[in-house]
Amino acid sequence: MAKKKKIFTIGYEHVSSRAVLDELERAGVKILADVRAIASSRRAGFSKNQLAASLDERGIGYVQFRGLGTPKQGREAVRKGDIATMKKIYTAHLKTAEAKHEMDELAELVKKTGPVCLLCFERDHTNCHRHFIAEIIEERDDVTPEHLVAPQF
Repeated sequence: MAKKKKIFTIGYEHVSSRAVLDELERAGVKILADVRAIASSRRAGFSKNQLAASLDERGIGYVQFRGLGTPKQGREAVRKGDIATMKKIYTAHLKTAEAKHEMDELAELVKKTGPVCLLCFERDHTNCHRHFIAEIIEERDDVTPEHLVAPQF
């Protein structure tokens, strides 16, 4: 019986870039799928170019799926602690052509390349849109999600 493929998720809230990279390496991740709408960060090491370079040094690929990021209104709802509104906004966003297309691309990447990890900010995956993405991939492609947590600083 073939082993089920996994899709990992990780958030970088309250952790260093090194801790995230170590956790990805420990889990055997081959590709980091950045699912932030805006791939920049005030946190050292988490802006797109810095992150991609650090991943490359460890033999991990980087790809951004901007179309799977949370729309501005959803990010604003999260900042206010209104997770229910974020979920409603994100569910509607997933019905857009761009999000559907990128979800298909992500699903193909998971099937073809092996361990892929979704990256976003929130430490708790249940308060983050990456949780929804992992659930969709799980249901449609029979993939097992695993939520990684890097040690806090």
